[in-house]
Amino acid sequence: MKVAVLVCDDPPPGLEGIAGDYPAMFERLLGLALTPFDVRKGAYPARVEDFSGYLITGSRASVYDPLPWIPPLEDFVRAIAASQSRLVGVCFGHQMIGQALGGKVERWPLGWGVGVHRFSVYQKAPWMTPPLEEVRLILSCQDQITVLPPGAVVLGGSEFSPHAFIQVGENVLGMQPHPEFPKAFAEALLEQRRERVGEARYAEARASFALEPTAKEVAGWIRSFLATGPS
Repeated sequence: MKVAVLVCDDPPPGLEGIAGDYPAMFERLLGLALTPFDVRKGAYPARVEDFSGYLITGSRASVYDPLPWIPPLEDFVRAIAASQSRLVGVCFGHQMIGQALGGKVERWPLGWGVGVHRFSVYQKAPWMTPPLEEVRLILSCQDQITVLPPGAVVLGGSEFSPHAFIQVGENVLGMQPHPEFPKAFAEALLEQRRERVGEARYAEARASFALEPTAKEVAGWIRSFLATGPS
């Protein structure tokens, strides 16, 4: 597989040494060599077809922020969706898929999603190997998709995050949680955001880290999904 990662942010200052940058986290998760493109600086492959698969990272930005690099990324997402290449978006990347393909993203009224959350699998796709009824993954978000893009299928979610896993067509997959975040990084990030998330949500999140994320299993899903694209 020839996979590119569209980089939308860097780890917050002080956390870079825990697990590297976001491309490094995805490489470690997936066991794949990835080619990074910093879309904030206008870096993209010359052609969509140059890569069989794409990943979009998380970001501290919101997809609806008036930033100059957001519209070109939306255009590139639509180009991937119309191609034979595969696309997986995580957190901000998931929301970018929703917005670029005709849905809506908003600040979530239930507040911050942080810590390890449980998500039910509503529909099983062939690339979901091993098949699971539930996954446990780390959330770190304020925004969520509130209106699905046309043709989107919700594969999994929770009461807090009802559209946590969506597939659009055959080649686009979005997931709100972060399978790439090691727990040590997520815990350090939570400490930085303690005041912003509030003491009650902070305490819940701290307790949730007793759960072991099913990140390895979801990494298998992502690899399988990307592998079904063109070689």
